Amino acid sequence: MFNLYTDGGSRGNPGHSAVGVYCTDKGGKEVFKFKKYIGISTNNQAEYAALIEGLQLSLQKGIKDLTCFADSELMVKQLKGEYKMKNAGLKPLYENVLKLSKGFNSITYNHVIREKNSVADSLVNDALDERS
Repeated sequence: MFNLYTDGGSRGNPGHSAVGVYCTDKGGKEVFKFKKYIGISTNNQAEYAALIEGLQLSLQKGIKDLTCFADSELMVKQLKGEYKMKNAGLKPLYENVLKLSKGFNSITYNHVIREKNSVADSLVNDALDERS
């Protein structure tokens, strides 16, 4: 089992956006981390983009069992089916996550407070700062 921490952020909404991804093994040892500036998007689009990057990287590394953590309560509740997907701008991203999720034996989505997602959050800010 691996833990995937993702965060997406924008400076302005919409605004300049970036993603941060941090993956650990069950013992807490870093497996990979990733950051990238993604252009102009909304904060919610950036959150989904971060998760998509994390899922793709996890699959490339052969990870099959994944627990995902994100500080976007909206995204997590949409993926758990607790909220309906109504936003046309998010729907293709949501569908991409569902498609990628099929590549895992087990996958769960969990909401965490920002303080518990500090590495991914820091990667987002680094990517945004490097762009400036």
